[in-house]
Amino acid sequence: MRGPFLISGVAGRFPAGLAGHRRGVDTNPDTRADTSPDSPTELTKQSWKYVVRKTVREFADDECTDLAAALTYYAVLAMFPGFIALLSLVGLVGKGQQTAQTLLDILDQLGAGSIAETLEPTLMTLATADQAAGVAFVVGLAGAVWSASGYVGSFGRAMNRVYEIREGRPIWKLRPWMLLVTLVVLLLAVVVALALVLTGPAAQAVGDALGLGSTVVTVWNIAKWPVMLLAVIVAVAVLYYATPNVRQPKFRWVSVGAVLAIVVWIVASAAFGFYVSNFSSYNKTYGALAGAIVFLLWLWISNLALLFGAELDAELERGRELQSGLPAEEQIQLPARDTRNIEKAEAKAREDVERGRRIRRHRG
Repeated sequence: MRGPFLISGVAGRFPAGLAGHRRGVDTNPDTRADTSPDSPTELTKQSWKYVVRKTVREFADDECTDLAAALTYYAVLAMFPGFIALLSLVGLVGKGQQTAQTLLDILDQLGAGSIAETLEPTLMTLATADQAAGVAFVVGLAGAVWSASGYVGSFGRAMNRVYEIREGRPIWKLRPWMLLVTLVVLLLAVVVALALVLTGPAAQAVGDALGLGSTVVTVWNIAKWPVMLLAVIVAVAVLYYATPNVRQPKFRWVSVGAVLAIVVWIVASAAFGFYVSNFSSYNKTYGALAGAIVFLLWLWISNLALLFGAELDAELERGRELQSGLPAEEQIQLPARDTRNIEKAEAKAREDVERGRRIRRHRG
């Protein structure tokens, strides 16, 4: 249960009075480290039941389906400049056209055939313009960073809702931090994208261009799968830790929520792919747009998995706090990273209330 929301138009989402440290929060990290269970295995059976039930309820209460839709929108915005940067990077070694075709094939295999058809003329033009590869890489990289920062910012707002806190960091502090997080996540995304693109003939072609032997290419074709998994795990860990306006006890390379999110994503993607292939009628309903619709739904499912994992991590933190004796029934007891914007917003809200009160008393 949440207290009244002081300054937002959405009632009941966050507790009021968040200026300064969060009310009732134990901000002493040493005390928390001594009293809280360090790992999920130290939680009691009763605590685990509470955590699981709370995770499911909070996932619904926080309207994560809507949050996932917003994240899908920002993910789509970041895709095109990302493709340009990736294609230009490989184009610098003279294999841009082959890489472009591989990218289009991957999109087609993901069910985004119509998107691939839309992107094909632009990607092929970039692939054949070798003299502009360097410029395209810089422009594409800048566009990818800026567009992807919108996704990271939206993810941070979603995480704030998960942890029941408002954003308190001023823009001059928040924006550079989110751009830094974006760069880290983008770097990891590039690793995954390169691992997907540089496979089979494409990997051999790049290996030949760089003077690498066939043995190195063979090793890469085997090692790319654990590399991709590791990159995804680290990216999720960074998003979970760095984006919300809460100071978590410590950075976890692998959290229970992150593992669950990745497992749910893999299983849900496989199940969705099976459904689309065997039972759906998207082609009859959407015609030429069916591929794009399927791809957007897959992105939405992926973001749902990420948010469900975040909810589990938040409720595990609540469970650890409750088991250690902290009053976390209504609010997770983690201090805010910054509260200056919250204080300013509350001051403005009090001014508006006072102005409204004067109007009411004097009938205008």
